[in-house]
Amino acid sequence: MTEFVSEVKAIPFNEDRIFNMLSDLSNLEKVQDRIPQDKIKDFEFDKDSCSFNVAPVGKITFQIVEREPNKTIKFTTTNSPVPLFLWIQLKQMEENDTRMKMTVRADLNPFIKPMVSKPLQDAVDKISTLLASLPY
Repeated sequence: MTEFVSEVKAIPFNEDRIFNMLSDLSNLEKVQDRIPQDKIKDFEFDKDSCSFNVAPVGKITFQIVEREPNKTIKFTTTNSPVPLFLWIQLKQMEENDTRMKMTVRADLNPFIKPMVSKPLQDAVDKISTLLASLPY
């Protein structure tokens, strides 16, 4: 497994508020306008999953597989050309100061790894920055 880790992001809200929003994917409706339509198409979501099409990869579906209240949300792909495991970790430092880190593990074969490592790390960085900037 190859691991891609975001920088730790500071979010000016309490961990319970952040966790409640991120652990219910139907909340993505509130931020759907922030999703770059030129890169992501056919975005669908419900409480436990989200799916979208990314050219040239195709349809990718993430499913929440574990929620540890106010600490961790774990996802896996149920539809993806490369198996991915993603988790978001939260740690409240003070009132209205929570730190977030996102980690992705991908099962990359040696032939594909050099081609997708940089785009995957870039995606982790961009998604974590977007999550940190949401209006919780």
